[in-house]
Amino acid sequence: MARPKAFDTEIALDAAMGVFREHGYEGTSAEMLLDAMKIGRQSLYDTFGDKWRLYQATLRRYCQLEGHGHVTALRGQDRAFDGIRAMIDRVVADPRSPCLGVSSACEFGQTKPELDAIKVAADHVLRTAMVARIQEAQADGDVSPDLQANEIVDFLYASFAGIRIAARSGADHPRLEALGRTTLRALR
Repeated sequence: MARPKAFDTEIALDAAMGVFREHGYEGTSAEMLLDAMKIGRQSLYDTFGDKWRLYQATLRRYCQLEGHGHVTALRGQDRAFDGIRAMIDRVVADPRSPCLGVSSACEFGQTKPELDAIKVAADHVLRTAMVARIQEAQADGDVSPDLQANEIVDFLYASFAGIRIAARSGADHPRLEALGRTTLRALR
């Protein structure tokens, strides 16, 4: 008879997420994961399979949580432009932790179809919400109608990554806020 799990899977995934965000896949050892997750080696293998499958599960969870956070900020304002601003402000408010999606793209490129599938699914959800709000902001006259909504999404993704890299490189909060304002201003 199998023994019940003595740990919360989501809490363990969140702990692993912190390690992978900070050190990447290759820079993360099994010992680092076990220490952070506060589980034994057998529990890791029984629950997640191996380090690679744990990384995939962590990336999937990260994309769900981060995407949900962005969509909530985006839809949490009456005016679409204010929702876009809230999403940018969300990145500026907590920029020091690396984006696991960007980190996985830097570490693996497009060499791992299983990671690409996770990111494509997450992108679809977030992009759909962003395009709708961008088009609404264009209809309100707050975003230039000369810009294509999908191109704006790509620009915002690149800006978010840039803000996080600037933060990790030592940019102080006023500089990060200026990057956020400039990002928003570029949409006019």
